[in-house]
Amino acid sequence: MKRILTIIVLVVIGILFFGSLYYLYQKNQESPVVYETEKPSKQTIVKETVATGSIVPKEEILIKPNISGIIDKIYIEAGENINVGDLIASLKVVPNVSNLASAKNQITSAKIEMDNQKRNYDRQKGLFDKGVISANDFDQVEVTYRQSQQTYRAAQQTYEIIQTGTTSGVGNAANTQIRSTISGMVLEVPVKEGNQVIEANNFNEGTTIATLANVDKMIFEGKVDESEVGKIKENLPLEITIGAIENKKFDAILDYIAPKGLDENGAIQFEIEGTLKNQDSTFIRSGLSANASIILDKVENVLSIKESLVQFDSDTKDPFVEVKTGDQEFKRQEVKLGLSDGIYIQVLEGINENDEIKVWNQVKPAENFGQKD
Repeated sequence: MKRILTIIVLVVIGILFFGSLYYLYQKNQESPVVYETEKPSKQTIVKETVATGSIVPKEEILIKPNISGIIDKIYIEAGENINVGDLIASLKVVPNVSNLASAKNQITSAKIEMDNQKRNYDRQKGLFDKGVISANDFDQVEVTYRQSQQTYRAAQQTYEIIQTGTTSGVGNAANTQIRSTISGMVLEVPVKEGNQVIEANNFNEGTTIATLANVDKMIFEGKVDESEVGKIKENLPLEITIGAIENKKFDAILDYIAPKGLDENGAIQFEIEGTLKNQDSTFIRSGLSANASIILDKVENVLSIKESLVQFDSDTKDPFVEVKTGDQEFKRQEVKLGLSDGIYIQVLEGINENDEIKVWNQVKPAENFGQKD
């Protein structure tokens, strides 16, 4: 029994011995690692963050009626440029039966009162002509009679306004004519002829008949994440790219950062606005999606290396690179770093343009399996 155990132990030792010899042999057959090097270069490094949003006019004006009714005629189309006072639409009033009946009753009551004051006026005038009453008493009677006439005329005008939307003597103030309050472009006409519209009042915002804006003053309106909002401030430059306008960038200035964030799908977003500066003759349609690169910092023509060449000490976390001193020989060189854009990083101290930096984390090329020699 002991003899069998001895044999097994010797066999295991032999297998391990020859296995080690084979491993060392294979290891010696591998080619030695050859490290490549890269030289520093002059780069322009821009540190930026990106916000997504859209291009909209700085001010949009909603044209609403001040009387309810039905659109009788529309005089404009989306895309037209109009001036202050231009006619936008005309309304046909559909009177409220209850209000119409009430106004008619007011006319009847005012007529009865006016006729009564007329008879009293005629009597008092006869007495005044005979010298029975004083001029002061007659003047009071005359004033009361004239007030009744004015009340009667006002009741008639109220009835006409309820019935037709206008009355004699109001000139251009007719409620049935909707006119532009600014000069600009018509962005949208959301109603059609025959649509019923509601007046704007304290209880209802009213029906929008047209949306107007000055398209020469456009802004970028977007949002940034809470992790980025602390890095930005007002008056920073923006570079706006619009998906629908290729190969062109627009400069802008960040002029608004919302003081309060909004929760969107679990992430806090802050609204920002930037006014476009170099719109030139390019027509930018309202609502086009855009991206804004917010330039946080920028250095030009500085000594830089790829950020992937930088290593960090495991204990001190200080940055360093390995500089070539001979054939596949390198020495550690501590460096002082500056601005980074995620690809290149500025080197302030430690190396010069002629140094060759070791590519310490180079990726081996993939093997081409199945190819014939």
